[in-house]
Amino acid sequence: MRAIGGIWRWRHNPLRRGTDLAEAWVALSALLLIFLVAPVVGSLVGGAAQGVLQRSVREQHESRHEVTAIVVRKAAAPPLETDPETVTGREIRTRVVARWSAPDGTAEQGTVLSGLKTPHSGDRFGMWTDAHGRPVARPLDSATATTHAVLAGLGAALLLAGAVEGGRRMIVWRMVRRRYARWDQAWDRAGPDWGRTGAGS
Repeated sequence: MRAIGGIWRWRHNPLRRGTDLAEAWVALSALLLIFLVAPVVGSLVGGAAQGVLQRSVREQHESRHEVTAIVVRKAAAPPLETDPETVTGREIRTRVVARWSAPDGTAEQGTVLSGLKTPHSGDRFGMWTDAHGRPVARPLDSATATTHAVLAGLGAALLLAGAVEGGRRMIVWRMVRRRYARWDQAWDRAGPDWGRTGAGS
């Protein structure tokens, strides 16, 4: 609103400099880009991300299968991890040696992570495998994919708004520097005795 008011105020003002009007137009252009273009870009990016992620959700649900595994024994503790994310994950899930059947009926056995706090031999838990019975991560669900798409769209809109505001500030900074340089040139032309003409000195 200040940009619009600035343009209107400077439109016919006799004290208006060209740079004043230019600054107001730059501010108005940036405002329109931020409030009109950034949401459209965010919506387009979010929509594209939603399409890609939902396709990935469908593909993962088609290629991954939930099977029931049976605990054989608790696995030996793994070497110490330095990654804090894996350490947190290890506190929630327990490593066990388990056996399960692949989707084609083949018997499989290996060390996997289970959601059991205190696993005992014979305990059952659910896990995800690919078509060959190899353990894989849980497939992405639709709600999580939508959340990621919304965040991608929001991030794109904010990134564009930040770039526009950064560009506006850079343009105004250059205009102000140019204005100061012209003032310095005008003072140099006026000379050191400016204002003392006819004073008898």
